[in-house]
Amino acid sequence: MYSTEIEVRTGSKPTVHDLTKQAESFLTEAGANDGLLHVWVPHATAGLAILETGSGSDDDLLAALDDLLPPDGRWRHRHGSPGHGRDHLLPALLPPYASVPILGGMPVLGTWQSICLVDTNVDNPVRRVRLSFLPG
Repeated sequence: MYSTEIEVRTGSKPTVHDLTKQAESFLTEAGANDGLLHVWVPHATAGLAILETGSGSDDDLLAALDDLLPPDGRWRHRHGSPGHGRDHLLPALLPPYASVPILGGMPVLGTWQSICLVDTNVDNPVRRVRLSFLPG
């Protein structure tokens, strides 16, 4: 298995960060042909999603998460900025891992699909993401 860790700066507001190009570069570096790409986010307050970006879907996802997990004072987990407790529930809805088949060195994604890091935690502007390639 070939594996590396990348750093992603998510900033100071909830974000959906497209990792697809970074994953493709990683696969080229790995000399990947056919196999499986595994993406892992070792954080308690971030998750991964496969979705369309750039057409409003990323903003819609963040709005839906605000509806499901409002950033207010209802949460028992209370350290950090107001509403931070909801960030610890995010990985239960958007898991911290994703696996994507690789054929001919490229992720097998639908036309509009992207591999995205979803981060609602404004207290942690830098994330680590582990990319691993398992040859077929």
